[in-house]
Amino acid sequence: MGNSTSQLSHSSHCANEQYQLDPYLFPIIYIIVIVISVPANIGSLCVSFRQMKKENELGVYLFSLSLADLLYSVTLPLWIHYTWNEDDWVFGATMCKASAFLMYVNFYSSSAFLTCISVDRYLAIVFPLQFSYLRTRRIAVYVSITVWAIEILFNSKILFENDMYIENCQDATNYTLCYDKYPLEIWQANLNIFRTCTGFGIPLAIMMFCNHKVYRAIVSNQATDNHEKKRIIKLLLSISLTFLLCFTPFHIMLLIRSIGERNNHSFGKHMFKPYRITVALTSLNCIADPILYCFVSETGRSDMWNIFKSCSNKQQHEMCIPKDSSFSRSTKNTELEMEH
Repeated sequence: MGNSTSQLSHSSHCANEQYQLDPYLFPIIYIIVIVISVPANIGSLCVSFRQMKKENELGVYLFSLSLADLLYSVTLPLWIHYTWNEDDWVFGATMCKASAFLMYVNFYSSSAFLTCISVDRYLAIVFPLQFSYLRTRRIAVYVSITVWAIEILFNSKILFENDMYIENCQDATNYTLCYDKYPLEIWQANLNIFRTCTGFGIPLAIMMFCNHKVYRAIVSNQATDNHEKKRIIKLLLSISLTFLLCFTPFHIMLLIRSIGERNNHSFGKHMFKPYRITVALTSLNCIADPILYCFVSETGRSDMWNIFKSCSNKQQHEMCIPKDSSFSRSTKNTELEMEH
């Protein structure tokens, strides 16, 4: 707990509330996220890869989305230890930078790929013939590479700044914080405002516009049966609510902190609990993404069931056939004789 890191020159105001909240809130939520999201996103990667092989452009966006969630999920054990250890980082500056970098890359690449999927559905349903040339696997690959490059570029500032801070509390205990500093550094506040506008506000506006247009097109389409309409509308609502619940509270608190802490250094301490709760909520996005976009759709469920069956059949086949090479050779010879 009393991690002495004298080489760190930056300091932070002590927020005693974190030691009442963090050791219970984050480990519980993050463990649930790991248990569900890791296998779900691995399955989602398999499903999306099969869709990519079928020349499905959505598979490209789904693959990137699942990869972003999986990369963030593998850092959660570090954050569990950090919060359980009363927000005292013990893994060094490099791991702190890498973990914070992957966290924010996940936030904004997820927003970007969700937006890409919404735009793709908008073009497919509202303009099924006019923009079909934009809905190809090649275009989706180009768009995905561009998204990854932009997110890595804009979040790379984290890798070149000192993200570890010594927190000096009244009981003479020092804590080494990773990225969460009170008050925020000027560069952090400016970067947060830029992220909120470009990485959250713009994707949210595009997503809401596309989903609204798709909803109107589906409702007015007489050729679509009511069951299919209800399924699509339910999926649109789920997409919108998931994005709003996972990312909106966090970005509201992030914006408030980035503005409020410029002139009031104690402002961050008062906003600590609601801010930290919203940080925990963002991790639920790693669970929601594969469920919404792979397992809710008919194609996703079909592909996942096929993968499960093929794995089960392969396992049964390996269990039934002995590994003795002579038995295998004799079995093959018998099969050849029966064929002749």
